[in-house]
Amino acid sequence: MADSTDREAESVWDYPRPPAVLPDDRLVRVECGGQVLAETRHAVRVLETSHPPTFYIPPEDIRSDLLFLTEGRTWCEWKGSARYWDVIVGDQVRSRAAWSYATPEPAYTLLKDYFAFYVSRVDRCLVGGEEVQAQEGDFYGGWITKEVRGPFKGAPGTRGW
Repeated sequence: MADSTDREAESVWDYPRPPAVLPDDRLVRVECGGQVLAETRHAVRVLETSHPPTFYIPPEDIRSDLLFLTEGRTWCEWKGSARYWDVIVGDQVRSRAAWSYATPEPAYTLLKDYFAFYVSRVDRCLVGGEEVQAQEGDFYGGWITKEVRGPFKGAPGTRGW
């Protein structure tokens, strides 16, 4: 099992459209409010042109007692209808910090009920021991690690890419 420092650099401009879904056996961890919210070696990465990977974590590796379904949905032309989750740890509420697909489109059934997290809305995310940087933008949920090369969609002026 390779950690992030052992992996070859990837350009997000080489990622496909429609997105690819690939298993990732590195240790993926999400921390929030002093709690480990998620930890797995069974994540999948969604790779889409111009975006850093988004990591999806299986439901059995999530602290579901800290996730609360909230109102609102968005539509992805590839994956389908996303629902959003607040993370609540004690008196801390992280609004819409996670999302999932209850009924993804057929090509993305592997993502069914897996959770993805916005790095910017939790305390810390790690992949293979490396702390992740958040993708810019209020909508995008990509995880930037040392192996990923941009430029990335999401920063001001990139919405039309």
